[in-house]
Amino acid sequence: MSGSQTKLAAMIAAIVVLLAIAGWAVRRSNDDGSRRELAAQSGIDGRQESDAALRERAARIHREAIVIDTHNDVTTPLLDDRFDLGASGIGPDGKMKTHTDLARMKAGGLDAQFFAVYVGREFVNKKPAEGGGAARRALDMIDVVYEQARRHPDSLEMAYTADDIRRIARNRKIAALMGIEGGHAIEDSLRALRSFYRLGIRYMTLTHTNTNDWADAEGDINNPRVQHHNGLTDFGRQVVREMNVLGMMVDISHVSDKTFSDVIETTRAPVIASHSSSRALANHTRNMTDEMLRAVAKNGGAVMVNFYDGFIDPRKSEVTLRSRAFTDELNEKYPNDPQRVAEELRQWRVTNSVKGKTPLKVLIDHFDHIIKVAGIDHVGLGADLDGIPLDGTPEGIDDVSSYPVITYELLKRGYSEADVKKVLGENLLRVMAEAERIARGLQAAEPAAEKPARKQ
Repeated sequence: MSGSQTKLAAMIAAIVVLLAIAGWAVRRSNDDGSRRELAAQSGIDGRQESDAALRERAARIHREAIVIDTHNDVTTPLLDDRFDLGASGIGPDGKMKTHTDLARMKAGGLDAQFFAVYVGREFVNKKPAEGGGAARRALDMIDVVYEQARRHPDSLEMAYTADDIRRIARNRKIAALMGIEGGHAIEDSLRALRSFYRLGIRYMTLTHTNTNDWADAEGDINNPRVQHHNGLTDFGRQVVREMNVLGMMVDISHVSDKTFSDVIETTRAPVIASHSSSRALANHTRNMTDEMLRAVAKNGGAVMVNFYDGFIDPRKSEVTLRSRAFTDELNEKYPNDPQRVAEELRQWRVTNSVKGKTPLKVLIDHFDHIIKVAGIDHVGLGADLDGIPLDGTPEGIDDVSSYPVITYELLKRGYSEADVKKVLGENLLRVMAEAERIARGLQAAEPAAEKPARKQ
């Protein structure tokens, strides 16, 4: 090799080395940038974020988020006990009477609450002198929600759309929405269904614990004395399709597994489970299997996590299932005395329940599992407060003031700010807006002569 060739080879080698160093520097810079971006999200900058800093960040995110819970049963004491949300749900002796009141809703940063228009099975076929039938019970419950909004206009405002929720939240008030719990409330009438929509109902749980005339419930699916339908009947499918046309979200909490699969096959809009958790973690039929979670994700819907320890704690869910048979016995023994049934059941639970509070970790594990299986876009809050025993919540969750705990715990597990905000409310807003969009399209496609009145 000549001298000039040797110099050229040396120059080429030097250039290769320089390029390699430059490439390493670019990669290092990019890696540092990614770490800085992650640090900006997680609050970590080479050091573990302190708990105080994490709590401060959680509080900020919670304030910025639109926090929505899809299932609260305080409507029952509002109607039956004449409770008022402006009063305290904690007595002078410090004993809790309800999980919910306005002061604690505000303390929990709640921006929108779906109030459950719960219609117990005992109202089916009741006479007017006995309090009326299922539709009458639903109407009475709807009325008390409107009455609360009328009494407390500075705190509550009725909402009917996803945009309403955002507007009301910007005005620093709580959006009040309603969902019927128990499809027997429509008394097998699509006209009644449409009327409930006009009154403000924005989702309907197709069944409660009882199978109705057109859909099987999980609560009595193993009861041989109940006539079942193998899921949805033809009329049940009509109900689902009409809900799609209305823009009323289909709620599959409480339904049997076969009813669930029939709904997924029938619906043209995303569905919700307004208050359900993971069956893989706690083997109770009120919870959803991983297959069901994946089906909801494929459908574009959302699963709102239930906080009840009897559903989420595997030690307690078995006892909750056993209580079903005893409850059926009580209902047969005292068919017109739900208070006696409740008292007898309370005493049974005292002697049969698993002692000790459920750890908070158990609840957060349900969020974590559903997120892993269904995806971060398909999870939300459906605590079921005031529809569960007052002491039926896990450690750290006392009442409606406790939602910030969820924000903190999700951040603690490494979820980003954007993902936490999805769980707190954005996922439900997306599902609701999509149900509204699909309804507009379906209504526009209907022949004019077949269009019933559907407007709010």
